[in-house]
Formats: sequence, C-alpha cells, structure tokens
Amino acid sequence: MNVFVPGTSGESLAFFEALRRAPEKSAGVRFVGVHFPGINQSDYAGLHPAATLRAYFIQPNLRGPMAEGRVELLPVDYTGAWQDLQTLRIDLALAQVSLPDADGRMSLGICHDFLPAVWGRAGIKVAHVNPRIPRTHGSFSIAAADCDYLCEAEAPLVTQLSGDPNAELVAIGGHVADLVRDGDTLQLGIGKMQSAVVRALREHRDLRLHSGMVTEEILGLLDTGVIRGRGSVVAGVALGDEGFYRRLAEDDSFAFRSVGETHDICRIAQIPNFVSINAAVEIDLFGQVNCDCLDGRLLAGVGGMPPFVTGARLSAGGRAIFCLASTANKGAVSRIVPKLGAGSAIGAPRYMLDRVVTEHGTAALADLSLHRRAEKLIELAAPQFRAGLAAEWAGIAARL
Repeated sequence: MNVFVPGTSGESLAFFEALRRAPEKSAGVRFVGVHFPGINQSDYAGLHPAATLRAYFIQPNLRGPMAEGRVELLPVDYTGAWQDLQTLRIDLALAQVSLPDADGRMSLGICHDFLPAVWGRAGIKVAHVNPRIPRTHGSFSIAAADCDYLCEAEAPLVTQLSGDPNAELVAIGGHVADLVRDGDTLQLGIGKMQSAVVRALREHRDLRLHSGMVTEEILGLLDTGVIRGRGSVVAGVALGDEGFYRRLAEDDSFAFRSVGETHDICRIAQIPNFVSINAAVEIDLFGQVNCDCLDGRLLAGVGGMPPFVTGARLSAGGRAIFCLASTANKGAVSRIVPKLGAGSAIGAPRYMLDRVVTEHGTAALADLSLHRRAEKLIELAAPQFRAGLAAEWAGIAARL
C-alpha cells in the first residue's frame, strides 16, 4: 500500500504510536509524506525492515534506510512535491482533523499544506478526529460522511517554538526590516533568523503575510497592529505551542490554504510589493545560493523557497531577500565563498539573486554587473575574509 501520512504540525502522533506498537502492520507499506527536518521526529521507515518511504526532505534517521534502498528522496521543491502527490497512487490517506461541526464538516486546523492534493483520490480515507485540533478558517475541510473510517482520540500535537535569536541574527533582522516598507506582503520561513526579522518589524504598519508556514512570533505583529484585518495572514501551516493553536480558532486574521494556493507562482506574482525572506547556508561571488547542504551532506531540501523567490521577482515592487550570517564555526569559516564547491548544492541559481543581507549590511544585486556583484558580496563578508575573497575573485575573473 501507498499510505499518505501528513507532516509538520498536521502529523498524527497517535497514529505513529499505534504503528510503533504493532510494527508488523507496516511490513510492505510505502509511506508517503512531506515531513520537515527538525519538526517531525517519527521514523516511518524504521517501523519495519520491509517498510519504505517516499520523502521530499532528508532527515538524520533516513540515512540508514536510504543506504538500504528503502527511502526514495525526491530532489524537488514544494511545488514539485505537490505535483508528485497529485499523480501518485494513494491507497490510504490519513487526516488529523477537528471535531465535526453541526453540518458534519471537520477542519484541518493547523495544517492545510499537502493533504488536499491526495484526499479526493485516496482509496481509503481515514480521519483521526483530535479534539485538540482547532477549527480554523481554511479553504479545505472534510465531511465526516466522506470518510471510510473515523477515529476520535485526544492526543498531543506537534509543537515547536522558534527560539530567541542571538545578537548576530538581531543585526540581520534589523537590516531586513530596513528593506521592508509599510503595506508590503511578506513571506517568512521558520527558525531564529525569522524570529529576528519579525521582532524588528514592530514599528511597521499595514503589513500582510502570505507564507508556507507561520509561527507564534507573528502574534507580536498582530497584537501591536502591524498586521490587522480579516485574512491578513495567509499560510499553509501553523507551528508553535498549543496556546498559539487555540488562538487560531478565535482570530479571523488567519486564513489557511493548500500548497497549491500558497506556492502558486502566478498568484504570488499578482500580489504587489511581495517580499520573500529566506535563509541561506552560503552564497558564492557569482550569486549562487546554497540553502540545504553542508560539506556534502544534505541538511533538508529547498522546500518552498523557489516559488516564493520567483514570485517576488515578478511582483510589482517585489523583493527577494536571502539572509545569512557572514561566518560559521565561531568565525572560522566564511559563508560568502568564492565559488560553490563539490560539497554544496545550488538551491537558487545566480540569475534569481536579488538582495542579500548579513550582519554587515545589505546589497541589492539584481541589476549589477558580474564584477560589481562580486564586489558588493565581498563587502557583506566578515572583514577578515574580504582580502582573500577579493584575491580569489581576481583569479576567477581572469579566467572568465
């Protein structure tokens, strides 16, 4: 069987625990799902030696089964994952949903991302009705009458807080905030980098959010009036603690959509002044961006970044911002590099680069010549590496 199991905050921890208690049930099963590194910890490929997994992100627990040929890792972005799920045969789809309303309809609550791609075609439809799932404003819901099986079980939800940024990230957040104008629509990722950006935006006004994922940090902007209005926060997934999840049921600022809507380049391009804000691992002097690889080891996947960056470049007044600390390993290694090497993977090619931010400042690169771009990127590097980068670039330029 091909069994779809939701990821991020939509994962049913109770379902995985039930499988873990009866590992023989997973023999011969091919699990399918978009499970996010650092958020989803359940090891579906590890449930049984004959279980397999179709995955869209690498995770530490997948390296062993992948070496055994039991994990198919697709090197695609969110749009590619959505398209793959729309064509893949799904024998059983699991959904974690809210309690039914008076009309028997159940909300997907905090996770609307990929389930809509498979639900209508699934051979067997199973709903885990979890009373902890809030009823949210979303473009997709499930009728209890359309389910083959309903299982009501109160269970913990996937939770995670963003964490406090360090001084370096706070500086980057301040530089990003300087590039954001009142009235912009933003896309943000997750993690401490994004926390720093959000906290630096509290003096702005009339912002909106259109993003794949939204975290509890956004409440600071809602509560201070930076973001306001019905449907002013459009997202596919919410991630935070259960207090944040309960807020979602009460606040009509939030509108949840599937990946087919949130990551649609044409829709994004039609949003004026759309600003995508994404993190990078390293950037070379040509402007190539490595987002998910370190010393030859994949860390995750490119995720939703490509359609947001492309949409921002097409948006009237749009901006695509990549953020990164200038160094790694406590200042020993520059993350602005002469050229991406064999241990890196290109997440965004050089022609997609727009604006780059480090703790040392910002640079608008889209309209610059090849040599001027390299010079501006060197200015964003840590001071101790600038002379070496300039010498490297002189050698590269001489061979072009």
